[in-house]
Amino acid sequence: MTSQLSYHLDHLSDNRTTVTDFILLGLSDDPQLQPFLFLVFLLIYLITFAGNMVIMGVIKADPQLHTPMYFFLSHLSFVDICYSSVTVPKMLENFLAEQKKISFNGCITQIFFFTLFVGVEIFTLSVMAYDRYTAICDPLHYLDIMNKRICVQVVLSTWALGFLHALINTVPVLNLRFCGPNAISHFSCELPPLLQLSCTDATINKVVFFLCSSVILGSFVLTLASYGSIITTILGIPSAAGRHKAFSTCSAHLMVVTLLFGTALFTYLQSRSSYSPDTDKMISLMYTVMTPLLNPVIYTLRNKEVKGALKKTLARNFCLRPGEIKP
Repeated sequence: MTSQLSYHLDHLSDNRTTVTDFILLGLSDDPQLQPFLFLVFLLIYLITFAGNMVIMGVIKADPQLHTPMYFFLSHLSFVDICYSSVTVPKMLENFLAEQKKISFNGCITQIFFFTLFVGVEIFTLSVMAYDRYTAICDPLHYLDIMNKRICVQVVLSTWALGFLHALINTVPVLNLRFCGPNAISHFSCELPPLLQLSCTDATINKVVFFLCSSVILGSFVLTLASYGSIITTILGIPSAAGRHKAFSTCSAHLMVVTLLFGTALFTYLQSRSSYSPDTDKMISLMYTVMTPLLNPVIYTLRNKEVKGALKKTLARNFCLRPGEIKP
């Protein structure tokens, strides 16, 4: 399939398009600001990579975290690394490059993998919401419902759905013709600004994109439904301590869901008449750069078990007593 896709991309680039490269206008055209932006986003990327790797390592190292909830959290951290790696390295390159170009094939490839990882991330968050729903609303059957085999199958399903989501969004772009202009008012190749540059009718692409966005919206609705049941169950717990403990297990996830879905839905469902490139870029930064950065921070600060496992891991690796490590 990879060779066939490469063949179609090369064939399209040679025979169907006038534009072979796109210009990514980025966040700023001020040359004096570029080195500063490079350092800022390089630091963000390194922290994102390191933070998510730490969560994956801590979960793997601590047997007490070998539960469905942390299995999904580890998977989410892996997706976050992939997710940020699709756009940030190219952004960093363009901060220092005189010509901020990306080839047509590179643009299509970036759209495919970005859409893939966005889909996997969103479907994973929905699965994590269902996991919390089962743990809180049906605790007696939790381990039977979310057993290891089911968890693995669910994760594989998120990748299958994400791949389908990316394929459906990307393949119709191969039928478009780009004659110029070739400047994308964004820091990465995303589908909506790219479709605006097509010199052929992109109605089918926009309809497909809208339908796929509706599926994502449906995933968000299911996540909200899960949390509606969770909150109702928590409010029915008689003791305040029990309510606090139950809510603490899902509050971090709820914050992540709100951050990702809120910014993504605002971008993709906003009216085109009110479209502003600068606003769109700022909001895109939230879900493409900041969300992968904040996920490990939120889950670490809001989760006592992860903080405890991290302290034990540090103590074991650096020959310290757990009490010597400040929370």
